[in-house]
Amino acid sequence: MSRIPLVNPKDSTGERQQILGQIHSAFGATPNMFRAVANSTAALKSMWGSFGALGDGVIAPKLGEQIAVAIANRNACEYCLAAHTALGRKAGASGDEMSAAQDGQSQDPKTAAALRFALRVVEGRGQIETADVEALRGEGFNDEEIVEILAHVALNLFTNYVNVAFAVPVDFPGVKLR
Repeated sequence: MSRIPLVNPKDSTGERQQILGQIHSAFGATPNMFRAVANSTAALKSMWGSFGALGDGVIAPKLGEQIAVAIANRNACEYCLAAHTALGRKAGASGDEMSAAQDGQSQDPKTAAALRFALRVVEGRGQIETADVEALRGEGFNDEEIVEILAHVALNLFTNYVNVAFAVPVDFPGVKLR
């Protein structure tokens, strides 16, 4: 049971209702995470806006979902692990690729570097070394991509913390944490 009420989109008004409508249109339903965050219109705008901005970014959606799965597993966020595994599959990742990403791994060296970096940022709470950034550059990431990877990390920390702290019920097909 959620520790915070899940807002019913039908009971909302104004900007909150408009944003929840956009979310419903994008997913075909209104995921529980957004219903929890909708208790604050400002937080909902922030989260939804970040998803939109990063969705239009230079990082491929598949990599964004792999980063999300690695971070979700590290933070023991069952909700995000389930949601981003499903979204990763929709973005073209195989089940094996999403499973490997859950462990912060990939057969693709560039993807593996991004996952290592993302997990290093999470584990170090942002305290990384110059070598961590240089490792990304060594795999061909430019500065725009590197900053965007960090933005994905930040967004996923936000979503993980919402779901874990508020015990948001998972409404995507479950995936086992490792």
